[in-house]
Amino acid sequence: MAEGGVVLQTQRERNLPIFVFFKDLRLVLKMDALGKEILFIAVPAAMALAADPLASLIDTAFIGRIGPVEIAAVGVSIAIFNQVSKVAIFPLVSITTSFVAEEESLERMNSEAMKLQNTEKASTNKQETRELTQDDVNLENLENGSTEEDQIKGLAPENGFKTSPCKHMTSTDVSNKSKLKKLKRNIPSASTALLLGAILGLLETLLLVLLAEPFLSLMGVKSGSPMLLPAHKYLTLRALGAPAVLLSLAMQGVFRGFKDTRTPLYATVAGDVANIILDPILIFVCNLGVSGAAIAHVLSQYLISIILLVKLMQQVDLLPPSVKALQFSRFLKNGFLLLFKVIAATICVTLAASLAARLGATPMAAFQICLQVWLTSSLLADGLAVAGQAIIASSFAEKNYEKATATAARVLQMGFVMGLGLALLVGLGLQYGSGVFTKDINVKHIITIGVPFVAGTQPINSIAFVFDGVNFGASDFAYSAYSMILVAIGSIGSLFVLFQAGGFLGIWVALSIFMGLRAIAGIWRMGTGTGPWSFLRK
Repeated sequence: MAEGGVVLQTQRERNLPIFVFFKDLRLVLKMDALGKEILFIAVPAAMALAADPLASLIDTAFIGRIGPVEIAAVGVSIAIFNQVSKVAIFPLVSITTSFVAEEESLERMNSEAMKLQNTEKASTNKQETRELTQDDVNLENLENGSTEEDQIKGLAPENGFKTSPCKHMTSTDVSNKSKLKKLKRNIPSASTALLLGAILGLLETLLLVLLAEPFLSLMGVKSGSPMLLPAHKYLTLRALGAPAVLLSLAMQGVFRGFKDTRTPLYATVAGDVANIILDPILIFVCNLGVSGAAIAHVLSQYLISIILLVKLMQQVDLLPPSVKALQFSRFLKNGFLLLFKVIAATICVTLAASLAARLGATPMAAFQICLQVWLTSSLLADGLAVAGQAIIASSFAEKNYEKATATAARVLQMGFVMGLGLALLVGLGLQYGSGVFTKDINVKHIITIGVPFVAGTQPINSIAFVFDGVNFGASDFAYSAYSMILVAIGSIGSLFVLFQAGGFLGIWVALSIFMGLRAIAGIWRMGTGTGPWSFLRK
């Protein structure tokens, strides 16, 4: 009896929600059906997500050849542009992916149900047609004096049924099916995302152009700073590309909802190749300096947008049947929740950049290089987040909670393993490869101080980013917003305290705390089986 009680207690412990993170742990690197589905979405998504920071990294490498003042100025400008862009588009992209995945799943389920219903009807009609045809043939045979044996041998009169009505119906059905396949999908969320993306892009351009100097002043670049002129040039020119950036990201959200991450990858690669080609031409050959880097980046973003728009128009009917179908209220309700989340998240990084700028041009240049490497490598985990979000959103729509749980556990496990690999790669790469970004000895020396934090936080960063995708897939937008606000409050406090105590080193300690708290918030929600994960406690 006692042994039975121990077994029951052990079984209950194993069924605690916290153990979901260890579900099928031995399969973390196995290429089963789920593993292949995740990687099929995650790999192209990660490459596309890393493309924009990579383009900024390329800008940083080219501008680093001009001088430390210019690279520091561009670092501040990129921080401002990214902050405003993320505030504008991150909520929209995240919501779009979940909503499109849900609508696409429901549309597919309805389509399959209709096909099954039509098949059953066709089968019934076919049987009735055969019975009627046989009765008509028998009647005509009696009238014409033809026997059933004659009919079988093909000796029926010429006016007999040489062409079966049943065959005629089948041909028509095939024709109708081919026409249905050519019809574009009706996904209201896609139309809403593009419309909001265009409006937000224009507003961002106006905001950055008109308030460039106040924003730079808030970031510590005052009127007497040598960074002001190049920073102002770069920021105002990059602002012209804001509509393209927001539109392209909104369309990427739509494609992610379709579990198609290859199309955004192809478009992004095309844009980045154009950026790489234009950078040295405009910066050095045309002697435009930081302005050339900004122009190259803007042109590449418009190229990406055009490619994605053409591809999307081939698949989706972007003209909704009515304004009501756009579901603005649903977007705005959840969008405002994620708006608070993204403001809370990015304000910590922006504040860190602002504090680094107050240390001077050399520390800011080092911080910019470390930050770009940190964000670029960490964003690779976002590929797994996108895969998790798309699959989990579809699974919840289909009420397939077993697949939702298995997907969440798998992407988190894969994220941690990837984080360990990134820690080694980034640590060695930045320690011995900082010369790629700058030749300044002082900047390279300060970079070595940030290397342990940039590399060591990679596993934590990966888990934190993947948890965002898991929560968004479960449409847990409220928890994501409120938990991030609490994380930001603690992180901002630590930033000010540690900056005063340790300067450059203190900033990176505070950023490590920030990412650690984000990971803990994700573990708490799912590990306690609350919110949309309450079924884990049953």
